[in-house]
Amino acid sequence: MDILCPTDFTPAAETALAHATQLALRSGASITLLHVVDKHERRTSGLPELSARMDRAAQDALQQVRVTEVLREGDPLKQIIAEAGKGHALMVAGTHGVHGLRQSLLGADMLKLVRHVDVPSLVVQERSTGTPGMARIVLPVSGHSDIAPLLDAVCYFARLHGSEVHVYQLMRPGEQPSEQLLKNKSRMVQRLAKEGIAHVEANEPSVVFSVGFAEQTIRYAEHIGAGAIAIMAKASDEYRWIADAEKERLLTNAPGIPVLCAV
Repeated sequence: MDILCPTDFTPAAETALAHATQLALRSGASITLLHVVDKHERRTSGLPELSARMDRAAQDALQQVRVTEVLREGDPLKQIIAEAGKGHALMVAGTHGVHGLRQSLLGADMLKLVRHVDVPSLVVQERSTGTPGMARIVLPVSGHSDIAPLLDAVCYFARLHGSEVHVYQLMRPGEQPSEQLLKNKSRMVQRLAKEGIAHVEANEPSVVFSVGFAEQTIRYAEHIGAGAIAIMAKASDEYRWIADAEKERLLTNAPGIPVLCAV
């Protein structure tokens, strides 16, 4: 098993590598640390200098797990997506949000990245704690027709960490949940029970004036001390019109709660 960890040598990437290292220690996995050389770096830095930066970035992780360092040239988004399809089990990536250095890759384009990789992704923020813990995972009920990849990822992480999974549904006054939402909630609870994973059904009335779900989901996750929020990276047909903005809000959430994404 191998974990892909893209890096741009920023604090957000350092946090991602710390999370990847802890996951590798728990699962017995190795890490592939990937840096894609962009046009600016080709003009200002030589490969020996970049290789030395890779060595420094991997130094702490190398003392605990096996790390393979990979330097590539080209479009960062395309190169990471291509590498993710080469047998890795998981990707862990850091985001600085919609502002800051390299925002085109690890900021505004993070949603695009996690939607196109072939493996589950754990997105951590620069503000995320450097000592990962997942005692609780928030699993919002989604309207996707196929939630099997999300359930597989959540069950794997929950077993690995001994997590309690909170199946979270936002209840809006006067709004009846769709048949798909009800079906998916039942599937989530049944799968968790079958796997022997501790779980809670959290039905929370809407108290935030918003057509979306992200803000109150983040508040709930922060309130219970969740170590991750788990979502489908792609939008469901039911909520496609608001999904992109809400998913980006989750990925860049202010409390720094990591987001587990499945495709």
